[in-house]
Amino acid sequence: MATAVIDRAVFAELQASAGADFVRELIDTFLEEAPPMLAELGEAFAEGRAEPFRRAAHSLKSNASTFGAATLAAAARDLELQGLAAATPAALATLAQQYAAAAAELKALRDA
Repeated sequence: MATAVIDRAVFAELQASAGADFVRELIDTFLEEAPPMLAELGEAFAEGRAEPFRRAAHSLKSNASTFGAATLAAAARDLELQGLAAATPAALATLAQQYAAAAAELKALRDA
């Protein structure tokens, strides 16, 4: 059985504490803001700009953690902590794939 992309216990706790309507708004905001963060990571990597790279990775990590997207959060954390030295095109592509999987699952949870 495949592991859930979104930890359902974390997601349920978020809904219990913030309310389902607010969580739907949070999901929409995440779905809107994460793609520009991923783009900023790629641009900062390509241009060798360490601080914007770290900030974008940090923001993505924090937002993913909020929803229980642990794999996405861990990958973003690794990039945040290791910075440009750890970044590769493959790592950024994997991060984008992890975001796509999290986004799809969050959309399903939002619309359930």
